[in-house]
Amino acid sequence: MDFDSIVLTIIAGLSVFGLVRVLDGPTVWDRMLGFSLFSSKVIVAAVFIGIIINRTYMIDVALIYGVLGFIGTIMIARFIERKGDV
Repeated sequence: MDFDSIVLTIIAGLSVFGLVRVLDGPTVWDRMLGFSLFSSKVIVAAVFIGIIINRTYMIDVALIYGVLGFIGTIMIARFIERKGDV
């Protein structure tokens, strides 16, 4: 195994923790935190894959995904704030 595979395996393993938090979180806020954690790991993985394959458009994909993840988190927080705990 080379260094790139090890790093991607570590990132994938850490993103599993975010998914477990989303699926098993006792409250909605825990699920939102897990979504944010998973989103950040996907961004890191996209940038790292872009570096490995030497394609700069992957950084643009990561930036767009980051903005969409941020907007999604804000929308979920506003929905919970208005409707109460779901």
